[in-house]
Amino acid sequence: MTQDQLKQAVAQAAVDHIVPHLSDRSIIGVGTGSTANFFIDLLAKHKGFFDGAVASSEVTAERLKQHGIPVYDLNSVSELEFYVDGADEANKHLELIKGGGAALTREKIVAAVAKTFICIADGSKLVEQLGAFPLPVEVIPMARSHVARELVKLGGDPVYRDGVVTDNGNVILDVHNLMIGFAPELEGKINDIVGVVCNGLFAMRPADLLLLGTKDGVQTLKR
Repeated sequence: MTQDQLKQAVAQAAVDHIVPHLSDRSIIGVGTGSTANFFIDLLAKHKGFFDGAVASSEVTAERLKQHGIPVYDLNSVSELEFYVDGADEANKHLELIKGGGAALTREKIVAAVAKTFICIADGSKLVEQLGAFPLPVEVIPMARSHVARELVKLGGDPVYRDGVVTDNGNVILDVHNLMIGFAPELEGKINDIVGVVCNGLFAMRPADLLLLGTKDGVQTLKR
């Protein structure tokens, strides 16, 4: 199977998981990236079964609207039954690295509101130890150099993602060469650096369900 076929398989598995639990008042959180796009396209076939969605990025919001799915501002929503999104890396504890698409802050906010966070990814994203994928950190522009120096003290090698501005108007530092042991602790340390908006470790609030596309079918991991 190609990587796209694996992504489509896990996207379909996520749709199959959530649709039986939906009502006409349900609002679904939807993430950003290629795997999330497969999910959106498949979810659209069931748009009559739920009220609408909250998007983690402007790109996702536009794709949802193109399918005729209403998009709500999170401030107008009291709760989300599900949040479905991909990941750049995941471990057996369902801790994740996200942010390759620079939407990490909004993704983390939506995940925090959702009752159930479902991560969908191809099997190559499952790793023994997080950190081979550079850890994205969203930073207020004037603090970029200060934050980079602090990240070096934590053992990382931060690289400015040139030409990228987040939906929040900030910049991204991708931190290379971090071998991440206790992920929740590192997540907190990075967030405590003045000038950091958010980092791409999803460990304090990991996924509840991880669906992995493999050549032998969709593998399910639960927390």
